[in-house]
Amino acid sequence: MRFILNVIWLVLAGLWLAIGYFVAGLVFCIFIVTIPFGIANMRLAGYVLWPFGRTVQYDPAAGCLTLVANILWLILFGWELALGHLVTGLIQAITIIGIPLAVANWKMIPLALWPLGARVVDVP
Repeated sequence: MRFILNVIWLVLAGLWLAIGYFVAGLVFCIFIVTIPFGIANMRLAGYVLWPFGRTVQYDPAAGCLTLVANILWLILFGWELALGHLVTGLIQAITIIGIPLAVANWKMIPLALWPLGARVVDVP
C-alpha cells in the first residue's frame, strides 16, 4: 500500500516539490553561512519525494546554534512552506483519493517549520 501511495504522490505532487526543494537547497549552498539551510532543504527534498513509510525524528542533543538557526528558518522561510503544505493538503482532502496525500502533506509541516536537527527515518 505504501508503494502505491508513494507512486501516486510522486506523480501528483512529489516530483515537483522535490525539484523545488532541491533547487532551493542548491541556492542556499552558494554561501557558506547558509549551507545548513541547503542541507535541510535537501533533506526535505528527499522526504517529499517518497513520504509514505517514513517519519521525522528530532535529535534532542541538538545545540543552541540549531535552535537559533531554526528560529531564523521559521521566520524567513518555514512559515511559508508550512502554509503551502497546509493549503495543498486542504485542497487534496476534497477528494477521497486525495485524503492520504493530504495527510502526507500535513506530515511535512513540522519539518518545513523546524528542519535543522531532524532526521527522516523509515517506519518499521
